[in-house]
Amino acid sequence: MGVKIAVAAAALALAASPSEFVASHQQSDGGFAETGQSSDANLTAWAVLGLSAAGKTPDRSPVDYLGTAPATSANDLALRILALRALGRDTAALVGRLEGMRGPNGRIGTLVNSTIWGVLALRAAGRPAGTSVRYLRTAQRPSGGWSWYPRGAPDSNDTAVAIQALRAAGTGPRARVIKRGLAYLRRLQRPDGGFALVPGRSSDAQSTAWAIQAFVAANRQPGRRAFRYLASLRRPDGSYRYSKRYAVTPVWVTSQVLPALARKPFPLKGLAGRCSSTGCDGRSEAADAGSPGSHHYRGD
Repeated sequence: MGVKIAVAAAALALAASPSEFVASHQQSDGGFAETGQSSDANLTAWAVLGLSAAGKTPDRSPVDYLGTAPATSANDLALRILALRALGRDTAALVGRLEGMRGPNGRIGTLVNSTIWGVLALRAAGRPAGTSVRYLRTAQRPSGGWSWYPRGAPDSNDTAVAIQALRAAGTGPRARVIKRGLAYLRRLQRPDGGFALVPGRSSDAQSTAWAIQAFVAANRQPGRRAFRYLASLRRPDGSYRYSKRYAVTPVWVTSQVLPALARKPFPLKGLAGRCSSTGCDGRSEAADAGSPGSHHYRGD
């Protein structure tokens, strides 16, 4: 059994890397697209974040494309800010628009989700989160999780990113709000090592990747089982399946898996130079898959 695992790990290391797969889907306008489709602004931002976490620079600058694509909602603005900051670009105008969407209670936009991403974007731009931190603390549900909208049912994706947002805003890793969030996530870990979006669902790559980032943000070990689950979804072309049953939107899924493989929570600190292509794209995952020693963001 040990030989088979070692062979599988070696095969993964030799296959096309996830960052190469994502990079290959950049279009002539600088944006990124799924195969056979046109460039999409939110997918482009996710591709930038994934490549940045892997220490990669896109072949063509996506800045002009991101700068001209419409961004009207708080979620759109936050994701655009995170991507442009990862590229080292100024985002003052976008940040000003985002701050203008914050209400008296600290909520940014209309959703808990938009507030979570708003906090991450503000912190990426070096701006204080202000009253939005208190809003996120009070938005935590009795189960310890966070939901997409006020008083909604919690899910792993919003919970994982809320933990990252609170940590980015200065909440300590041992704070009760963080511990309760992590405990909620653990209850959604399935026997296969992956994490589910909500109770009763099977594991998926994006929920697992975001859970890994949350544990890393809180200075906790995600556990090898989560990485092994991700390894089981990797395809020869470097992309990741959404789950063992479905292989959909591979550029989007793979872009969101890359920061987890690099063990880098949001907000990212800048582009390139932090890890080698093998360290972030292949060897770390292969090691977790083979060595015993070592709902995702909605863009609509």
